[in-house]
Amino acid sequence: MRAREAVLAAAAELLAEGGLPAATADAVSARSGVSKATVYKHWPSRTAVAAEAFGRLMAHAVPLPDSGDAREDLREQVRRVSAFYAGPVGVVFAQLLAACVTDPGAAPYFRSHFLQRRRDAVADLWGRAQAQGIARASVTADVAADLLFGPLVFRLMTGHTPLGESEADAISAAALDGLLDDRDVTPGS
Repeated sequence: MRAREAVLAAAAELLAEGGLPAATADAVSARSGVSKATVYKHWPSRTAVAAEAFGRLMAHAVPLPDSGDAREDLREQVRRVSAFYAGPVGVVFAQLLAACVTDPGAAPYFRSHFLQRRRDAVADLWGRAQAQGIARASVTADVAADLLFGPLVFRLMTGHTPLGESEADAISAAALDGLLDDRDVTPGS
């Protein structure tokens, strides 16, 4: 257990210092004092170690709001995630996503140890919105997460639009209010 924690702490430090390129198996082993063999006994790759360390970092840095107003909490969480991705750790997140494309062992690990934990947190927020009667029961937490947070990842990866508070607010408003006017409008009128 101590070895696992030492490896994750070392990986987190290395990610903060130089991103995914700095978090090599050799560097993690040297920094943690844990042999590479032990590291690979617990993780399928260095990307998997980094994904778990990054997931812990994000969970700590981006806690779920709980103001009692589920709509405001969803909006605030989009702001928090946007600000997190807009900072230096956003580069690390993008590096992890890219690495999962070429590291078949890391991709499922990334999904289960990082992505699913984040989606579970959003499911908690979405459950609060449904309990308050302000969310459509037919919209699943997975769909809500995709609509609210997918645009942030897209913007991070493409760089076509910044990740600022006003952009986060525009995304959450469009997702929560809907994209189409609900008036009965006849095409061409």
